[in-house]
Amino acid sequence: MIQLKKLFVLFTLFFLLVPSISHAGSIKDNETSGSPGLWYLGETPASVATSKHPILFVHGLNSASNTWWENNDMYNTAFQNGYETSFIDLYPTKNMWDNGALLADRIQDIYQHFGEKVVIVAHSKGGIDTQSALVHYGADPYVERVITLSTPHHGSQLADLAYSSWAGWLAGILGSKNDATYSLQTGYMEYFRSQTDNKPNLYTTPIYTFGGTKWGSFGSSLYWGGLYLRAYGSNDGAVTVKSSRLPYATELAVGDWNHTTIKKGSSTFSLFQNYLNENLYSFKGLRSASTEKADKKANQYVSGGQYSGQETETIEVESGAQSVTFDWMSDQADTELKLISPDKTVQSTFTTNTDESGYFKGAYHHTATVEKPEAGTWTIEADSDEQEHYLLNTTFQSGLNDALHLALENDAFKLKTQQLQAKTTMTIEYYKNGKLKQAKVKVNKKNGSYKLPDLGDGVYNMTIDIKGKYKKEEFERTFIESVYVDPQGKLYQ
Repeated sequence: MIQLKKLFVLFTLFFLLVPSISHAGSIKDNETSGSPGLWYLGETPASVATSKHPILFVHGLNSASNTWWENNDMYNTAFQNGYETSFIDLYPTKNMWDNGALLADRIQDIYQHFGEKVVIVAHSKGGIDTQSALVHYGADPYVERVITLSTPHHGSQLADLAYSSWAGWLAGILGSKNDATYSLQTGYMEYFRSQTDNKPNLYTTPIYTFGGTKWGSFGSSLYWGGLYLRAYGSNDGAVTVKSSRLPYATELAVGDWNHTTIKKGSSTFSLFQNYLNENLYSFKGLRSASTEKADKKANQYVSGGQYSGQETETIEVESGAQSVTFDWMSDQADTELKLISPDKTVQSTFTTNTDESGYFKGAYHHTATVEKPEAGTWTIEADSDEQEHYLLNTTFQSGLNDALHLALENDAFKLKTQQLQAKTTMTIEYYKNGKLKQAKVKVNKKNGSYKLPDLGDGVYNMTIDIKGKYKKEEFERTFIESVYVDPQGKLYQ
């Protein structure tokens, strides 16, 4: 009896110490979607051709495996075309290192289940997690090729915004400040590229990319994201086309999808279907995409804060602006807003939608656009019954945008102006030992450049507020930039 008790205790300890099995069964009886490390199988088609590789679908930021079959026909499209499928849950808010390690382990399990290599179809950050698994954690022997759908291979400026001095506290209140968002800052992603793109196994698994250029309907968060990202080029409301590209990957298509529709089966499956098959010889000669960087244009002014009761914001709009869009993003849905023009005309029509970008999950966008706005000082009056944290992003379509640029030259930022008088203030925010700190930046009076102070290694988020005169009228603009400094002092941007 004593021996049996000892044996029972040993078995109990074994099952407590050994991780539970990662495979959670079929998606048709899946009730645990969102549990990191679990993976699921789609139903087996009646006829599976041997020339078709099984597909592993990988989700993106703040998402889960069910993103491929709930309000999405991607899984059903793959099934109807005779493909075996699998789906995995990663950590929705962890970085590419944690998710890469987890994914690499599960890829091997999925490979063993199917008995052959899989083709990975990844949305958004899922493409970065996938490349991390292949290059850094040894999963490449089990993967035939990778297809990325609007993956921010070079980061997203919306992640930069989430960690900026104007928006950082709002992102913190919303819970958007996490390892995933932190790692998607453009400076950190360039560091990731430096650690990844020189590995000898980089070319073992071919990568094919897609990018989107549509923002979504007016007032939606992806529409707001599109306006914000417009200064950085064509985008899908969350990721720019430039960021979706890799110089050694093959770009399959750039189309009028937003960040949500690009992962739908009816949108893109037919365009990458042939790349799920074994024979790709007839598809040689597709072009690799250029990832050249360009100067940042000035098309937005950013401000924000917190208040209880009432708050007022003023924005300077210059002559000749074709349009101006005011986006009041906050943690409150029922904020009452009034937009007052320089001639004291009151407008109160704001469109309200929840955030879909993932970078400010839980936020509400209150948006209004004015065509051919009157020049002068515009005012927004806000009224809320609750304490409100908000970010006001004002986006301009104006000739001034082309007269003001920010460029990185010789490890210093240079503000380029054309017929402008501008005064600039710059703040740098960074984390040291878990605490948020600020540092001042001095301007080089000889050439007008801004040199980063020697703060040691880490990610530094810079907010550059500009106030000046354009054709003798006041204007305001904001640049937000992210850089990473490695332990050797090398700067990545």
